[in-house]
Amino acid sequence: MTNIQPEDDQDEKPLDPAMERVRRKMIRLQIVSGIIMFVSLMAVFGAVVYKTMRAPAKEPTAVTSAGVPSDAPVNVTATLPPGFVIQSSSLSGGQIMFFGATADGIMKSLVVDIKSGRIVADVTINGG
Repeated sequence: MTNIQPEDDQDEKPLDPAMERVRRKMIRLQIVSGIIMFVSLMAVFGAVVYKTMRAPAKEPTAVTSAGVPSDAPVNVTATLPPGFVIQSSSLSGGQIMFFGATADGIMKSLVVDIKSGRIVADVTINGG
């Protein structure tokens, strides 16, 4: 059924010149691709090593969110509307929110910037 040839006949025969050129081009392409892959892999490893070995950035001294060092107290006077009765307050970052009622009984939320000492938001609350 199948024609089995002896080993002596299975020796490689030289390729014709066109196939030899194609084979050489393929080998060159493999070498160039391998070099590019190697260089890319080394770049990735270099970036990882650089990131891990780089000294961490120095942290600044303790500073409050208002921009004042923690060892210096802040002296600010917030001028609220006359007759404003504070019911609650809240601190967030460099701002304080005062919730309360005016002398007329209108519910308001006033946001005061600590750094400048002025009211940055005046929110009137209408109850239903």
